[in-house]
Amino acid sequence: MKRLCNRRTAILALAAGLQLPQVQAAAVAAPAGGVTADAAGRFVTLALACVHQEYPNKIGHTMSSDRDALPPRLLTPAFYGCYDWHSAVHGHWLLARAARRWPSAAFAADARAALQRSLSAGNIAAELLYYQGDGRASFERPYGLAWLLALATELRRWNDPQAAQWARNLEPLENAVAARLAEWLPKLRYPVRSGEHSQTAFALGLVRDWAVARDHPQMRQLVDQRANAYYRQDRACPLSYEPSGEDFLSPCLAEADLMRRVLAPREFAAWLSAFLPQLQRADARWLQPAIVTDREDPKLAHLDGLNLSRAWMLQGIAAGLPHGDPRRVRLLRSASAHASAALPWVTGEHYSGGHWLGTFALYLVTMTP
Repeated sequence: MKRLCNRRTAILALAAGLQLPQVQAAAVAAPAGGVTADAAGRFVTLALACVHQEYPNKIGHTMSSDRDALPPRLLTPAFYGCYDWHSAVHGHWLLARAARRWPSAAFAADARAALQRSLSAGNIAAELLYYQGDGRASFERPYGLAWLLALATELRRWNDPQAAQWARNLEPLENAVAARLAEWLPKLRYPVRSGEHSQTAFALGLVRDWAVARDHPQMRQLVDQRANAYYRQDRACPLSYEPSGEDFLSPCLAEADLMRRVLAPREFAAWLSAFLPQLQRADARWLQPAIVTDREDPKLAHLDGLNLSRAWMLQGIAAGLPHGDPRRVRLLRSASAHASAALPWVTGEHYSGGHWLGTFALYLVTMTP
């Protein structure tokens, strides 16, 4: 067990020691193996720079009338920054997670002020009105909706009166999102196995985490039922086909990271043997970090996010296996390589990555609740 904990520490230590030309490493390991407030502050700075930056903006809706031709700040007054709605939502998650974890940090007051500005009852009422508008049945489904529930989870975990008020303000939208997902999932006969926003597995993991935190047994049971229907019989996932050129989520690893939430450790271990037989072999090159060729290109920059999400999924898969399973060491070794390849590039140099990669980085280095 101690060896596995040391592996997690090594992920952060490797990233801290990695220096690339003209890039300062974005995470620094604390003496106890955790992330320092200064390191987290680098990611918070990225979110603070974008959650209220209205332009450039990619509005993701079907226009039904002239009334839909409005500036983003009027359409979605809580989540109009960070280029698109889902990035704005998880940018607020980042601020909440960081301010909760480091309440005395220099950035905490600015993070709280940004949350206070966004998460007013009036802003959320306008968001709900927009969300329930004509032609938006599939709006941000499932990725953005899953992150909205993750934001609600973070606020509910925060033992703070102001955060409790933000959670109450958000609750009508939270409930509407949960209801829409609960209506949609039974109708979704086949999973979506893409490496981008439409992917089912990653979103279901966040939704299940919300259901556990919210003590919502109906949603938890629904997610478990759909996960088993979609993935329980899967075998020999073609990991060698990954990544596609614009992925920021791994179809194979996200599926396994979901199923470790659904299955008990021994059951999951047996399922994983059939699903990722590559792990049975002690091959150091079984999964290599993706190579990013142009970080100014918003789609090609997705691959930095892929390396970050692979790192946390590999950690999650390892945590789902029984203690002593030899695959845990291989999984964590690969997680370390992926984190080291990506964390130094989480900077504000290019807005194409700066508006969202901070969330993935903070999620990775603060995986425990």
